[in-house]
Amino acid sequence: MTLTKTILILIFSLSFGCNLYAQQQPNVVVFLVDDLRPELGCYGNEIVKSPNIDALAKDGVLFNKAYAQEAICAPSRMSILTGLRPERIGIYSIFTPLRSRHKDMLTMPQFFKNQGYTTVSVGKVYHHTNDDKESWSTHFPKEVNSWVLPRSLKIVDSLKKAGIKSNGPAFEFANVEDEAYKDGRAANDAIETLHKIKDEKFLMFVGLTKPHLPFNAPKKYWDMYNKSQFVVPAKVVPKDMYNLALTNWGELRNYHGIPKEGPLEDNLAKNLIHGYYASISYIDAQIGKVMKTLNELDLRKNTMVVLMSDHGYKIGEYGAWCKHSNFEIDVNVPLIVSRETGYENRVTNAISQAFVENVDLFPTLVEFCGLQKQVLDGNSILPVINNPNLKWEEAAYSLYPRGKRIMGFTCTNGEFRYTEWWNNKENKLLEKELYFCSQDYMKENVNLKNNPIYQKELIKMEKLLDRQFPKDQRSLYPQLDK
Repeated sequence: MTLTKTILILIFSLSFGCNLYAQQQPNVVVFLVDDLRPELGCYGNEIVKSPNIDALAKDGVLFNKAYAQEAICAPSRMSILTGLRPERIGIYSIFTPLRSRHKDMLTMPQFFKNQGYTTVSVGKVYHHTNDDKESWSTHFPKEVNSWVLPRSLKIVDSLKKAGIKSNGPAFEFANVEDEAYKDGRAANDAIETLHKIKDEKFLMFVGLTKPHLPFNAPKKYWDMYNKSQFVVPAKVVPKDMYNLALTNWGELRNYHGIPKEGPLEDNLAKNLIHGYYASISYIDAQIGKVMKTLNELDLRKNTMVVLMSDHGYKIGEYGAWCKHSNFEIDVNVPLIVSRETGYENRVTNAISQAFVENVDLFPTLVEFCGLQKQVLDGNSILPVINNPNLKWEEAAYSLYPRGKRIMGFTCTNGEFRYTEWWNNKENKLLEKELYFCSQDYMKENVNLKNNPIYQKELIKMEKLLDRQFPKDQRSLYPQLDK
């Protein structure tokens, strides 16, 4: 054998060995969906059409008690991607990018990239699309909101020419292909990238914008529903609610055709609910396309798939809309984890009642991939993924500010949702709220804080809240927003 031939064989062997080694490293795909509450077939909703997400749930573990750390996009996503809680990061609004305040804070994509992973961001992952951009090997920025119908484009153009700071219509359904709207294009970007990196070890986030406003989706997804099947919740706030617990839902009011004040009339409310559901079915189809590619490329045998949302959402409950609160409906999120099919002891078609949080994702993926553990606020839930009935945490925690002086600290134990509103400047308690987690939104709900029947539960929830948010430390939490 010639020396040249020997060298070529050696090079081929090394190359083959490196590729085989890379393939044996576990991969991760995370579907990070915007504004998605547990409104899915696998969560018991009998109206929504979500076959692909439902199939993923059957192929993994569904978490019934998963919670976001703050019910707003930017801070929630920062918490997910750093494994740190908002009170550690110090950013609570959508206006401040992470890297504008934390140049050296370790993030999930940065850590995995340093460990030799190809890191991919598709669509809306960070709220600020270029935030932490250098930590991604491949980065497809999120797209701005867009409309395709001529009448919608005319409205958008007229608003722009008039200098009116307002979005276009709050919903639209055009007879177009999926790619006419941005989530369809995001799915295509993810699929094309999977073909390119199939022989590498990778961490991919697929950020799907819907069902975030505007509820724009191809007509075929709207046609899956009949508007008459939707019921408008009672337009009444809970009795004895703290006056700042809800907002005026300015996010929705900033869209054309939405009244600037007062409740929505029922027909408009039903149109919006219809749009929310259609948007879920739209992104469900995109998830199905990406999952099909993972299977076709034989990647599922070595790839964990996660579906999660940055926070929940109100579609008329309490007469309110959007998120931005500490209510159960705003912080409770879907979470589904499906281990790689090549894992011999993988658990499928299981439901876990364990309290888990979005902040747990980073440490979970670190342990799953066999990498060096990091000091983070979240906890790895890999043991629960492998054993869904494992005894776990007693509660889950979130917060939401009202300006720079008032913070709402909240927790749940599964039966009750307890919130304390705190004046950070004066370091004192302003108000308490105690609600049942399970509520009938067709009638008025009640703050139970003064009900003598529930005083023992109130005291227990106060102690539970203090575990995560000690009263003597609350005024010390950083506030780094602009």
